[in-house]
Amino acid sequence: MPEPIYSYLGPAGTFTWVALDQVPDAAPERRRAVTNVGEALDDVVSGRATAAMIAIENSIEGGVTAAQDALAGTPGLRIVGEHLVPVDFVLVTRPGTALADVRVVAAHPVAYAQTHRRLDRELPGHEHLIATSNVAAPQLLVDGKVDAAVAPPGIEALLPVQVVATELADNREAVTRFVLVSASHAIPERTGADKTSVVVELPHDRPGGLVEMLEQFATRGVNLSLLTSRPIGDALGRYRFVIDFEGHIRDERVADALLGLKRFSPSVTYLGSYPAADRRAIEAAPRYDDAVFIEARDWLRGILSGEPGAADAAAAGA
Repeated sequence: MPEPIYSYLGPAGTFTWVALDQVPDAAPERRRAVTNVGEALDDVVSGRATAAMIAIENSIEGGVTAAQDALAGTPGLRIVGEHLVPVDFVLVTRPGTALADVRVVAAHPVAYAQTHRRLDRELPGHEHLIATSNVAAPQLLVDGKVDAAVAPPGIEALLPVQVVATELADNREAVTRFVLVSASHAIPERTGADKTSVVVELPHDRPGGLVEMLEQFATRGVNLSLLTSRPIGDALGRYRFVIDFEGHIRDERVADALLGLKRFSPSVTYLGSYPAADRRAIEAAPRYDDAVFIEARDWLRGILSGEPGAADAAAAGA
């Protein structure tokens, strides 16, 4: 059996690379660097990669729309894992360069936006040179084009640079959420601390349509953790919704909510049920326990089958 290959947004040292460090069999030699999310997912569809790690959401910037659109538009894929990576940065220079000598700093625009207050304090009057990625920034430094660079922690193990400042992020709680995407349709076993992801289209652009969709979750006690609207692209006012919610497809309340969505929407794409990264056990009210849904189905089945006293027995047990 061939060894697994993991596609990721490269080069080595990016936050996606760090997310892959959390996958037990994703050794560095089994990683395939790509330049964008679409290429990573295409690797999985074509079989060049076993799975792809992609950033899907950031606690500061919100949803990564390119990744959400790519997932929604690529059939046959499933999310099989979720991984969280704290977002922090270091400032690096060439060996021997002091912080007082820094005039020009290379940084990816998103990284610069998340570190500029600290940089302004440490390096007043500095200039910012835009880099195409968090690893391209220190490469500009190595190439002699800048005096310093904002980079991910650990970059000194990959490039000949020295760290002169740590914990650059202005928001110490910033986290990026990554998902591992596979072509396998085998559903991971439920753990009691799971998430499910779907993409749902509204059937019509009319008042109350979104509320009706959300009621499929509310009436079954299913808690949403992400709700993002994305244009479908075929006409103005036509949207699909990327939705993450607590629970597993094998949970009765989740299965019932999915059935409700399917009756409501012309297009529901199931993206997968997988263990939540925080491993926090889901607490549902007793009226949404699996046993309640099973008992209700048994009650209806008894009535339809003509079982004597089925309705009365169910009422007595209530």
